[in-house]
Amino acid sequence: MEGMVGHMIIRLLAAAAAAYFLGCFNGAVIISKYILKDDVRTHGSGNAGLTNFYRVFGGPLTLVVILCDVLKAVLAVLLGVWLAGTPFGWETLGKYLAGLFCLLGHMFPCMFHFKGGKGILSGGTIAIMIDWRVALVVWGGFILLVVLTKYVSLGSVWAGGSFPFITWICYPEWIIVILAFLIGGLVVWQHRANIKRLLSGTENKFSLRKKQK
Repeated sequence: MEGMVGHMIIRLLAAAAAAYFLGCFNGAVIISKYILKDDVRTHGSGNAGLTNFYRVFGGPLTLVVILCDVLKAVLAVLLGVWLAGTPFGWETLGKYLAGLFCLLGHMFPCMFHFKGGKGILSGGTIAIMIDWRVALVVWGGFILLVVLTKYVSLGSVWAGGSFPFITWICYPEWIIVILAFLIGGLVVWQHRANIKRLLSGTENKFSLRKKQK
């Protein structure tokens, strides 16, 4: 029994570590810094996320950023499912654990001085990988708010804020709910400056036209 518990702990730690390092591969930073030779974090909001990358650079490379942030989240969750689900059957725990550490890697990448993005695209992908019901609430509210208000940050705050509560409804297990609150809390915390600007009426609205540098 003790050997099985130790084996399980090792697998969970491996899932967390792998998910973190996958999350560190920030598409916006890699493409802007090493391909465009112009670090996105020195422009606009200073954030290494999809929205700031699009506003600064635009163009087809934005699709590469999307692909990178989606694929790393997919791989992280699949690894979590494999490591926690075989042979223990803790697939859901693996999904949430991997999702949390993938976001930590995205937001605080060790190879980029712990300055990353806000985790919306990767977080949204994680929600889809976890459960269609979770994704429906998170993405449905996000899309509706962005379409109605043009504030990506408002939709993002909804996504982070609603994530733990829909998780609570779908998976009322204490360890899953704690992980969900950590994930949602991270997303909301990363948008704290946006929340202040929303309250003061100075937040930028999303436009399909990129800003001129």
